[in-house]
Amino acid sequence: MNGQPTTTGPAAAKGWRVWWQLLRPHTLTASFVPVLIGTALAMPLTRIDIPLFLAMLTASILIQAATNMFNEYYDYKRGLDNEHSVGIGGAIVRHGVSPNTVMGIAVTFCGVSVLLGIYICMESSWWLAVIGSLCIAAGYFYTGGPLPIAYTPLGEVAAGLFMGMGIILIAFFIQTGTLTLDSLLVSIPIAILVGAILMANNIRDREGDEKNGRKTLAILLGHKGAVRFLAGMFIVSYLWVLILVLAGEVTPWILLVFLSIPKSIRAVRGFQGKTTNTEMAPAMKFTAQVNTLFGFLLAVGLFLNQWI
Repeated sequence: MNGQPTTTGPAAAKGWRVWWQLLRPHTLTASFVPVLIGTALAMPLTRIDIPLFLAMLTASILIQAATNMFNEYYDYKRGLDNEHSVGIGGAIVRHGVSPNTVMGIAVTFCGVSVLLGIYICMESSWWLAVIGSLCIAAGYFYTGGPLPIAYTPLGEVAAGLFMGMGIILIAFFIQTGTLTLDSLLVSIPIAILVGAILMANNIRDREGDEKNGRKTLAILLGHKGAVRFLAGMFIVSYLWVLILVLAGEVTPWILLVFLSIPKSIRAVRGFQGKTTNTEMAPAMKFTAQVNTLFGFLLAVGLFLNQWI
């Protein structure tokens, strides 16, 4: 593609699909599933404040979408993405959208999230302003700044802590005004699975990332080692839930999450023996679907415990 991309031409022709792809919708489960779980955990303790729930849900989705756009912008600026890249929104390199437009939308999303965060703080605690700011900063510095998190082995940890555990605990806290051991323990497998989405992405992009100077965990482990690590993340998540139930910490209803095991097996097998990004793309989507299915089943189990 010659010159600076613009918002005319291919983007205008394809319409809303360009902007929908820019959001990378298959990754948005990492934002709304934790909100559902944190809220479900709060149900036995309090009456749910629906406006607070909706504000938290919207802010989380906007921050995740903005993170994806920051990723799109900086990967383009650093020359990592081209029109043949797999798993990207492609608004800039394939559809001619201006990089400044992508950055502008990302900043706008963050701004709306801040406004929602102010409302949430007014209704709960201003300490959440600090945590919310850290979540937005983590989204930006994942690919932005002088030392992007994406270039280190800490990407999975950062994603799991901020987009998994952090969102669950915030969603729980704004409803109850407190934190409990159960809310912390239940958040751990979700944090692992949010990190697994990033691990799957890094497995798929391992060779290209290594050529561009990244040092992700997938690069350090190599393809086979990274796939084994991903499988281990799935195993630990399911075992963690089983242990919580056997210890009497949570309702046996959350064993519904085991219905998602076939999807996790497909995700792991989808990476085994594969060598190209295109071949591994389905496995990346399966991994995101594991997080979605596991999280929804966990939330359903918590809801059933409340009503049955």
